[in-house]
Amino acid sequence: MVQSHLVIDFPINGPANAEALRDELPPLMPDLAQVQDQLGTVHFSRFMIEGDEKLLFLSDIDGEVDDHVERLMESAGPTFDAIFRHVDDAPDTPVASNGERVVKWLRHHSREPLDTYFAYEDASVQDIKACASAAGFTGQTEQGALLTYMAIKSRRQAVALKLVGKALIGEKGHEASDSIGTLHFSHWVPFEKNRIGFFTIYDGSFEKYIQDFADQTSFVFDALFPRVEGAPPTPVAKNAQAFYEWALENNYPAIGFYSAYPGLGVQDIRALLADRNATA
Repeated sequence: MVQSHLVIDFPINGPANAEALRDELPPLMPDLAQVQDQLGTVHFSRFMIEGDEKLLFLSDIDGEVDDHVERLMESAGPTFDAIFRHVDDAPDTPVASNGERVVKWLRHHSREPLDTYFAYEDASVQDIKACASAAGFTGQTEQGALLTYMAIKSRRQAVALKLVGKALIGEKGHEASDSIGTLHFSHWVPFEKNRIGFFTIYDGSFEKYIQDFADQTSFVFDALFPRVEGAPPTPVAKNAQAFYEWALENNYPAIGFYSAYPGLGVQDIRALLADRNATA
């Protein structure tokens, strides 16, 4: 099963429209959640608004991004019609009558991740839900989203990070992420104006999660933070409280956090998949 990370970057048409989106998006989320349940290929999704400039839609999915975007627009057109009213240079709406143009616009405004991590790479949404259903297991683990958006100090450093990003994070970073044991997905995504986003889905308390990052993946942040405006001091392992306070202050609120399997932690899912494989 191919898993992908979808990031759609909606440029907001001014502060008034940003404020309108903050008010109008939450009531639309139950309908979007129902659509994603019906699609059956979305692990997690969430929106975030960065200042007055952009709305980001982030989704962790099974399959290819292009196919997913087409299916999403076929089912969730009214939600995106409402969003496009506040977007700069938006495509013609309604989506239902302009599907091809809308999908083309969305593809143009999708961002390619620099690096991605998946805790259970071979498992689809339906695999996980089927295992949980067969075991009669619902779980009680709290799931959360980390949404950070950082400014790199110079264009030269931003370009360098793009060039060496995969090598910096790479296999060692993924092994460290595995060792955390509460990280479902993480993605590093470059943006214009020397920005980079770090987006994750995790289990448990935010404070414990950030402490685990400081313990297990500090080498990544030690390399990154000297290049980031307003970053906490390094080494991160010796400045864990400052790292936590920075993460708390720079974690954007998630709008419409969706989970296909609420209550299931990473360790729950790994155990369920292991039991299935052992009895297959």
